[in-house]
Amino acid sequence: MSRSRIVIVGAGFAGYQTARTLSRKLRGAAEIVLVNPNDYFLYLPLLPEVSAGLLEARRVSVSLAGTLPKVRLVLGEVHGVDLDGRAVTYTDPEGREKRLDYDRLVLTVGSVNKLLPIPGVAEHAVGFRGMPEALYLRDHISRQIALAANAEDAEECRARTTFVVVGAGYTGTEVAAHGKMFTDSLARQHARSSGGMRADAKPRWMLLDIADRVLPGLDEKLGRTADQVLRKRGVEVRMGTSVKEATQDGVLLNTGEFVPTRSLIWCVGVRPDPLVDQLGLPTEKGRLLVDEYLNVPGHPEVFACGDAAAVPDLTNPGHYTAMTAQHAHRQGKTAANNIAASYGVGTRRPYRHSDLGFVVDLGGLQAAANPFGVRLSGLPASLVTRGYHLAAMPGNRIRVVTDWLLDAVLRRQAVQLGVLDAWSVPLDTASPETARLAGGAARNR
Repeated sequence: MSRSRIVIVGAGFAGYQTARTLSRKLRGAAEIVLVNPNDYFLYLPLLPEVSAGLLEARRVSVSLAGTLPKVRLVLGEVHGVDLDGRAVTYTDPEGREKRLDYDRLVLTVGSVNKLLPIPGVAEHAVGFRGMPEALYLRDHISRQIALAANAEDAEECRARTTFVVVGAGYTGTEVAAHGKMFTDSLARQHARSSGGMRADAKPRWMLLDIADRVLPGLDEKLGRTADQVLRKRGVEVRMGTSVKEATQDGVLLNTGEFVPTRSLIWCVGVRPDPLVDQLGLPTEKGRLLVDEYLNVPGHPEVFACGDAAAVPDLTNPGHYTAMTAQHAHRQGKTAANNIAASYGVGTRRPYRHSDLGFVVDLGGLQAAANPFGVRLSGLPASLVTRGYHLAAMPGNRIRVVTDWLLDAVLRRQAVQLGVLDAWSVPLDTASPETARLAGGAARNR
């Protein structure tokens, strides 16, 4: 085997697993290069706990260099692929344009926030696809509660303590569940301070979706469990409802109601990374078409998997696999095995996987889960959910458990780091994993 170069673009679930599996199978026989804007793998399922002040940011950020010792990490954002010349072009963190040749290419560029043509949303909403958004949201929530505690006007106080989440899928449901607990804790802390919080300043969370139930893409029992927990906690769950217009002072719902708020959190779904459109290759609803071996047709040296790839679902002929972390993780392993097979190591195999169930963390001792079809709720579901996350994380397990234990016995921290403002985390961005830090006017509310 002659030493060649395998370039992996993106270090999400698919990219990380591809790099990890290849490094173990090829054992240095080929150079494995991982190109990513950051030097960490982000464990996205626990990001709502970061925005709610339960977990510190580094707990869900696993070092790439520390856990992939046989992989060369290149910091940069890929913005072009020369399929004929077998090279990718990227911009490094200092703005320099560079080119990287490859013998095999794996595109695992992931997804970005899904936008809808609703006036004002792009300007006034914050998404939830990367660490910068979670860190900004944590500061923003803490700031709004603090400002509400000192607001002399009752209307301003109510607006600052109202939080609207659009999208009752996996992410939006967890954000609302954890967010309500976080703001309730903050309100109690401010109530104990001199002057205290207004008596009518109880934090209000609204979860909206045009679907007819919570978690519409998952098992109906999971949705009912999540709905019951949210309502009992005080979250206003409004199905068949969405935003018609967003302004600086609030949101206009499709029901005609105007909700004064300073916090619009956009969790309506995701779309493939815009890099896919630039390739000039066949796509399916924005996702790059691949065969069952995760190969791009006409380019046997190019593989794609994860959210950016339309992978045939062999367990459901005529359909494509869902854009989930579970599929991305396993597709990464399959892609790595098939790349190794192209070098004569092992046998090429098609991707085939059925969902093993889902877990939804609802904060505290509440969760909903259906591992292997067994429906769970309450404490059993919470234990399964946290156990699943610990097993799926490639590192930082002890640190995560430590934060969970500390949260069980200590008061939630409520400090504002002030590192990012709203301008730094635009909703309409091709790079939610990086913050915009220079130029422009901040729109921090």
